Amino acid sequence: MLGGVLGAGVLLAAGRLTAAAEPAAPQTVAARQRFFGADTVDAATGAVRADRVVLAWVGCTTYAMAIGGSVFLLDAWVPRLTSTGYVPATPQDLADLAPEAIFIGHGHFDHAGDAGRIAQASGAVVYGTTDHGVSIRAQVSEPGFRTVALGDANSAPGERHDFTVGSVEVTAIRHVHSAPTAPERPGGSPPFFPMPDLCALVQHPPTLGGVLQNVPRLNDPEGGSLLYQFRVPVFSLVWHDSTGPLTEKAPNVFDVFAALPPTDVQIGAVQGFNQLTNGLRDPRRYIEAIAPTLFVPSHHDNWLPGITAGAATYDPPLRDELTRIPTPHRPELRSLYDPTDYIRPERLTFPL
Repeated sequence: MLGGVLGAGVLLAAGRLTAAAEPAAPQTVAARQRFFGADTVDAATGAVRADRVVLAWVGCTTYAMAIGGSVFLLDAWVPRLTSTGYVPATPQDLADLAPEAIFIGHGHFDHAGDAGRIAQASGAVVYGTTDHGVSIRAQVSEPGFRTVALGDANSAPGERHDFTVGSVEVTAIRHVHSAPTAPERPGGSPPFFPMPDLCALVQHPPTLGGVLQNVPRLNDPEGGSLLYQFRVPVFSLVWHDSTGPLTEKAPNVFDVFAALPPTDVQIGAVQGFNQLTNGLRDPRRYIEAIAPTLFVPSHHDNWLPGITAGAATYDPPLRDELTRIPTPHRPELRSLYDPTDYIRPERLTFPL
């Protein structure tokens, strides 16, 4: 259905957008204007502007991103296991964007559960570990999309991969998934126990279809965890969908993060298993190593009521944790709140 709409490129001349490809399908133009804003997408061709970076949050850690004239997905899952309509999007909406590439942070269902069907419908190339590729290709029969392996199950934390997609330079770094560790003493961060919020479950009850689509993915393996940095001239963005206890498991990775080119924006998971013993220490240590100008917390919305909590619940402890970073090195914090900030591109638009 989406054949022929890939490869919509742009030429930037004197700050103006000019089309360099055949017009996109009407559903792709409409989807891109919705996710990235009408002033970012050419109404005739569906081409996205190359003089800005725009992201739209789609729940958990999934983002649609327009960067360097390309459209990417960061993770590929729309929450609908325990609620329906809490996130106002569907996997078909993401396929309609005709993404050039899908970048997988790790293989759990809440990050990669829709990657196969979206890639199959759009022709997007899926980037992740070898294990991610195997798991995602198994989601559909006769997969017709390409996967690119960035390491495998034996890759060591800190392994780095550098490559280019379109006009965007990309670095992927192997790190570790969120996990509980013993409380750090002395001076460790206080434990954080968010109170369950069942409002989403009551107001947006699950449907049989949503349950049946997601249950088969519940046992999908992690397959390794990857952090990505995306770079275009004068701008760089780091995104990671889990934040692990590198302090205990792989402290060398902090040096690999610190060696990256300067980061303007970091979008990082703050919810994790280690919050029960070490609070939000792990997100803070990722921030200290990456040193972004702006930090956007993620993986903190109430998509799994009873276990997760609303994004606003994380604001007070996160702000307290960030006070441990000296003021000159502390990033600006820009929180997105569920459900009002889902698919609000104006919240994450960065002119170049």
